[in-house]
Amino acid sequence: MLWGLDAIKTKGESLGILLELVGAEPVKEGTGRIVRYELRPLAALDHPRIDIFANLSGIFRDSFAHIIELLDDLFQRAAAADEPIEFNFIRKHALALQEQGIENASARLFSNPAGDFGSLVNDRVTDSNWESGEELGQTWQGRNTFSYGRRDKGQARPEVMQALLKTTDRIVQQIDSVEYGLTDIQEYYANTGGLKKAAEQQRGQKVTASFVESFSNDTTPRRLEDLLRMEYRTKLLNPKWAKAMANQGSGGAYEISQRMTALMGWAGTADFQETWVYDQASQTYALDTAMAEKLRQANPEAFRNIVGRLLEANGRGFWHPDADQLDRLRDLYEQTDETLEGVTV
Repeated sequence: MLWGLDAIKTKGESLGILLELVGAEPVKEGTGRIVRYELRPLAALDHPRIDIFANLSGIFRDSFAHIIELLDDLFQRAAAADEPIEFNFIRKHALALQEQGIENASARLFSNPAGDFGSLVNDRVTDSNWESGEELGQTWQGRNTFSYGRRDKGQARPEVMQALLKTTDRIVQQIDSVEYGLTDIQEYYANTGGLKKAAEQQRGQKVTASFVESFSNDTTPRRLEDLLRMEYRTKLLNPKWAKAMANQGSGGAYEISQRMTALMGWAGTADFQETWVYDQASQTYALDTAMAEKLRQANPEAFRNIVGRLLEANGRGFWHPDADQLDRLRDLYEQTDETLEGVTV
């Protein structure tokens, strides 16, 4: 995953991960400008050249045209390198694509259509406009099948993309700060989660997603599921966090609501459907009478969404509360809906 703002803030740490996996390093001219990514000899590496499917955010695509061309050149040279395919998976997969008559078999840089942004996965989750995680994976794939480089400027290359997804073993993303986490904004599940689901569809088995926290002294890749559990415990389900958000009024209620929507997104794209998260969220924000009234008064639309996401989780089979809980949640939703619609009795 190559995101533009993260790359800017860290001066290219995500690119450093990519270059290490490929077995390459930057070559600079006298001014310090990078003019080439050079393949390091296989003998100097402690691993084979790992093939890369690089997903570019729209900001990265539009901000780093020069870097994209250099990366495309790197993948072309790696695919053409006179090296054993068991030590160069870029070459191995490119040769297999060439044998099928597929054009630009070394294309590895994919994004949205030129001039367009976003996977639309978050739009579907926000609108509850999806039936299964497979639909979300297909949405992501349809939006990210466009290749970029020296030759391609947004050409659709679905055959290359599908072949790369079939051999995807792990998704890696760098996180540069604690400012935003995986449960804070919709873009994480909409892109990283969407890619995970798309790869699993093509591969027919689970794909690991790992995150490198470059703001920490320990940059050991951490599993998606572990980070989600940690974030839900320390934020959404943390009594101090909940109280602080409620005390912020409308804006705080909105932040809680957004995280409940993200919970649906992670359930759909990464099958993160842990009962304890729904149980505690329900008790904290809906079934606690004082908290529920505070949120409803501050921002009734946000409160309706909080309760609505809990009901949606049950409807989709992610969560199975008892009948009494469900009845109370339905009553809360109906009361808040009537308030917003101006219904009076």
